[in-house]
Amino acid sequence: QVQLVESGGGVVQPGGSLRLSCAASGNIFSINDMGWYRHAPGKQRDLVATIASGGSTNYADSVKGRFTISRDNAKNTVYLQMNSLKPENTDVYYCNAHVVLGTFWFKRGPFEYWGQGTQVTVSS
Repeated sequence: QVQLVESGGGVVQPGGSLRLSCAASGNIFSINDMGWYRHAPGKQRDLVATIASGGSTNYADSVKGRFTISRDNAKNTVYLQMNSLKPENTDVYYCNAHVVLGTFWFKRGPFEYWGQGTQVTVSS
């Protein structure tokens, strides 16, 4: 019922920048928290950043001052601007959203959805 489509990953040199985007589509009434997580094979999923519908943000300590999360509620889209990238930022990044489905008169949820993941590689 809801799809999250990510884009913007790639290969960048240390010190470079990337901007990830994640657009949600489907039977959406509203979206509460949206966020980005990283997950390497064999490791636990780690929070990178989250943003509430009102705009308040939360960041992992390791990315504070370098990454910025933002959202466009009209487009149901969340962004992650990644600056001063380091090799240790290499990972698959996943978009996350807590979505309320339906219409004003018939709402369901929120339900949690994940994107398919986008690879970020920081290497010289």
